[in-house]
Amino acid sequence: MKTIKNLLPMLLFVMSFTAFGQNDNDFVELVRDVLNSEKKVAVANAMDLSTAESDAFWSLYNEYQAKLYEVQNKRITLVRDLTENLEDMSDDKADMLWVSYLKYQKKITKLKGIYYKKFKKILPAGKAARFFQIENKIEALVNAQLAMEIPLLDITKN
Repeated sequence: MKTIKNLLPMLLFVMSFTAFGQNDNDFVELVRDVLNSEKKVAVANAMDLSTAESDAFWSLYNEYQAKLYEVQNKRITLVRDLTENLEDMSDDKADMLWVSYLKYQKKITKLKGIYYKKFKKILPAGKAARFFQIENKIEALVNAQLAMEIPLLDITKN
């Protein structure tokens, strides 16, 4: 998956802005657009779609990415909220953020389940599974970067 590894520098760049509460939303959107373009190239290279599969796949891919974008906005909000409150994190705030994160995870899982079924209608199950494997690898890169960027809560203050 060389093409997915090529996304790492862009992911590092994007996450450095989203993780630390970049206030310039236009800039964040521009970076997300660039990342999505790079992601699309990586997906195209990894999927090996036939001509017959391609049109239906890319139409559904774009639909899925639009839905994913909406859910990921919640994650960006959570990361910003966490980093903005890191120094003065109360137990109540920490609890609220964690519960919100769990809700985000449920939405992502539900979305993947819905779209896996849709992709299986237009692709063989193996190719549909491969697409979500690619998505999961990219998500793992993002998660790893976030884990490195965001410090643990300082519980000694409470």
